[in-house]
Amino acid sequence: MANLIILLLPILAIFLMFRSQKKRQAQQQTMQSTLQPGSGVRTIGGMYALVKAVNDETIELEIAPGVVTHYTKSAIAAVLEPLEYDAIINGRPAEDESVEAVDGVDTEKALSLEKDGKADGAADGAPESK
Repeated sequence: MANLIILLLPILAIFLMFRSQKKRQAQQQTMQSTLQPGSGVRTIGGMYALVKAVNDETIELEIAPGVVTHYTKSAIAAVLEPLEYDAIINGRPAEDESVEAVDGVDTEKALSLEKDGKADGAADGAPESK
């Protein structure tokens, strides 16, 4: 009985590995078939680009304004949501850019003072009181 278990465990492990690999391949093919011009993508090399054209085996990506390159479809690691692509390319989303005052202190000023090592009111020339 123990010998049977020892023989079946590697076979089961191999079966599970092949099954998960087939799932990943199916997801990759589905993603590649849904590529459309105008979509933001990330390549396997980590480059972000916009899809300009989709051909049978290749894809044209605009990596900078007016700069179009050709890649195989398998080079696409992920198709990004429009908001996610915009946030990555242009920085933080607009709602995160506002600086709010906390306890009457400007957060941006407080952060710059901490960076300079002048926190707790020492920035205005007044000695710290303890």
